[in-house]
Amino acid sequence: MIQFRIQPDSEIPASTQLFNQIRFAIASRQYPPGYKLPSTRALAMQTGLHRNTISKVYRQLEEDGFVESLAGSGIYVRAQGHEGGSRMQSPILKQHPEADKVVQQALDELLSQGCTLSQARELFLAEIDWRLRCSAQVLVAVPTYDIGAGELMVYELEKALQIPIQLIPMEELASVLDKTSSATVVTSRYFIGDVEDIASPKAVRVIPLDIYDYSKELNLLKTLPKENCVGIVSLSSGIARAAEVILHGLRGDELLVMTTQPKDAYKLQAIVKRAEVIISDQASYAAVQAAVQAAVEDIIRPPKLIKVDNYIGTNSINLLKRELGLG
Repeated sequence: MIQFRIQPDSEIPASTQLFNQIRFAIASRQYPPGYKLPSTRALAMQTGLHRNTISKVYRQLEEDGFVESLAGSGIYVRAQGHEGGSRMQSPILKQHPEADKVVQQALDELLSQGCTLSQARELFLAEIDWRLRCSAQVLVAVPTYDIGAGELMVYELEKALQIPIQLIPMEELASVLDKTSSATVVTSRYFIGDVEDIASPKAVRVIPLDIYDYSKELNLLKTLPKENCVGIVSLSSGIARAAEVILHGLRGDELLVMTTQPKDAYKLQAIVKRAEVIISDQASYAAVQAAVQAAVEDIIRPPKLIKVDNYIGTNSINLLKRELGLG
């Protein structure tokens, strides 16, 4: 950290001394573009000046174009001349150092194709505006027969994205999209073909989600003793059916597989009393725990409970965040 020193017996006012020293630090690249200046508190402790005096110096630096203030963030050195086209090297570029290069390359490509700067600006703004509007309404579409898969996606997406998600049965999607042109529709890759057939003619963006690979859980099931009973509890009836098929492929008739959705209390109770291992999704886990607790006096050995952390693959979540401008 640069040490600024104020000479109290100098004829030059203290504020001017500090102003000149900071300006020199900027000019000499000791404070490069995008650098965050020390807080007024830190600088007051270093120089012995009052914080009001330092605030006055910072205001003068900003008026003269050396720095720029970002509300709630701090004071940053501005880029000068060709350094970023007179744009400030903002904290965003410090977080994403390649972003500026990506933007410049995209702009250069548009210009090389004959676009003017004004036209390129319109294209960028139109795309950003469209994505922002799409992000304002996110729809999960699944067929009615596996509406539980949609409920599971909504559960995980709202938790991961921190935005409201609307569940739409696929059979009603066309009528919903007739009323809007600025939504993003997401669905499992299982259903992507049918959803795209409905959404594409309406020029609505559709993003497929990959499901979690369940490799950790499958490896466990490969090692279970013969004649063990495995319970599968999921909001999605499709996942339950797929689990039965996969387990039969892995172990044949060596394992007994029982499946249910958490809302079926009778089947859930039967699984709790019979299974040695119960695997459930996040959204069903609380119901499974409650069923085990309710039956604790009727079972000799409680089943081992395994909570699957995800239904949607992590990469899909990250892709969706990027597409929606959420991170």
